[in-house]
Amino acid sequence: MDNLTVFIAFAAGMLSFLSPCVFPLIPAYVSHLTGSSFQDGKLVVHRGKLLYQSLFFIAGFSLIFIALGASASFIGRLFAQELVLIQKISGLLIIFFGLQMAGLLNIRMLMSGKTWETKSTRSRGAIRSFITGLAFGAGWSPCVGLALSSILLLAGSSETLWSGIGLLAVYSLGLGVPFLLISWLLTYSMKMMKKMNRWMPLLSKINGGLLIGMGLLLFTGQLQKISAWLAQFTFFDITF
Repeated sequence: MDNLTVFIAFAAGMLSFLSPCVFPLIPAYVSHLTGSSFQDGKLVVHRGKLLYQSLFFIAGFSLIFIALGASASFIGRLFAQELVLIQKISGLLIIFFGLQMAGLLNIRMLMSGKTWETKSTRSRGAIRSFITGLAFGAGWSPCVGLALSSILLLAGSSETLWSGIGLLAVYSLGLGVPFLLISWLLTYSMKMMKKMNRWMPLLSKINGGLLIGMGLLLFTGQLQKISAWLAQFTFFDITF
């Protein structure tokens, strides 16, 4: 797994977090996990508890995403002789997802998803947070689904099983790191959230454009060429 695909996977995770159907709901996610409430424009919760339960939530959805990555890579290995064809088909699908995310297409089937809520109970510990993370991963929102599906397609066209697993681990990291950061900032103020919400439509178009670009690179075979070219300027390479 080269540095370019690592960057793409991490960026896709961050794009998923900044999507219009995820980012605005972060306060509700955090409140649900910790059983806390908002007072005086900020989240009232012990920061240690917030960090502890958020990590288990991230571990939950990471497990689901990594399992999906392993499955996609395994299927891709079954058709290893048709790797070029798989890459072209994957590239076209990623372009399609990008057009959907940018608002240039409006396929309702792609905008349907399962809810991730769990039943309310008094227990709000690590196990509950982990299960909620599993539920989020299994029934992700539509915007996450578009970016995640693109990385799964990239994993399916990767050369090794471990590369696919690594891609989804990095994707999960890209989704989890900003979740932790924003959750922490909510304990100080919600003003930043309100300001960033205004930029969601533009961010959605940017996200779509980046997916389209990635799809074009994969379809034309330029992704591998660019990765090889960039490798000569880096001091390390992540290999799985």
